[in-house]
Amino acid sequence: MITPKLYGGLEAGGTKFNCVLAHTPSKILARASFPTTTPEETIGHVIDFFQSASRERGPLSALGIASFGPVDRSTGSETYGYITATPKLKWVDTDLLGQIANALRVPAEFDTDVNGAALGEGVLGAAKGLENYVYVTIGTGVGAGIMANGRPVNGAIHPEVGHIFIPRDPQDTDFPGACPYHGDCLEGLVAGPALEQRWGCKADQLPVDHQAWDIQARYLAIMCINLTVCYSPERIILGGGVMQQGHLFPKIRAHFKKLMNGYEQGPAAGNLENFIVPPGLGNAAGETGALLMAQRTAERLEQPPGDMTSTINRVQQ
Repeated sequence: MITPKLYGGLEAGGTKFNCVLAHTPSKILARASFPTTTPEETIGHVIDFFQSASRERGPLSALGIASFGPVDRSTGSETYGYITATPKLKWVDTDLLGQIANALRVPAEFDTDVNGAALGEGVLGAAKGLENYVYVTIGTGVGAGIMANGRPVNGAIHPEVGHIFIPRDPQDTDFPGACPYHGDCLEGLVAGPALEQRWGCKADQLPVDHQAWDIQARYLAIMCINLTVCYSPERIILGGGVMQQGHLFPKIRAHFKKLMNGYEQGPAAGNLENFIVPPGLGNAAGETGALLMAQRTAERLEQPPGDMTSTINRVQQ
């Protein structure tokens, strides 16, 4: 009997790290979650989890890491796999991929947390069957995985949608914003820490009828308009802790329609209930994407050596 391969997935978030062990994304064998504290402590917990799981169930075939950022995802870079200039200052210039992959002695694939979630949603979630879509997370920070022709959009660095600038809401002119770099960029206005700083409590403690939500919805609608006119997606998926407020979606769609003001937006955006949507995988989008990344890496290992990626070669060194 053929023993099924074991895959590890790590969703490295700004608030917590989620580890999963699985044969397939739908067959999770073990999981654990750790608060994002210091690199030493948090990465140590991750390594301990996968080492323990491997002793119990057998060796990992590959590992997928989907990390908060900014990160260096350029495989030819000396700092590939690093978390770089993050607002979480303790994590600046942390070699996340190298520390974990070398400790576990396993081939690994590395990407942003939002690209991982976008992959999961595209294969098994709300964007299944689509090639052009955007996954946005609004939580501790704001990030977006932009998929075009079935591949993530990346250039000199990966897109940083959280740091675009948008018009201030007339009801919200006094708050300076919470981004340590830009003040009132998108992330500085709509991420969880910004809401808590502005209103004095966490997002999930704000009443449904609080004025915060109309302001939040307008900002997110403007973001969706920018994504629509720049990338022409077939769907925009909004996830993350702040978007657990389901009542936000109708507000965002209403502001989107009003602000578009009849401008041609393509057939996909013609049905807003099917265009601006929550994740189909719920909170599991990131870990699902990380497992899919691990599967993809394991498949590359089965190819002739000349076809292997630099990702695998680097981790094996």
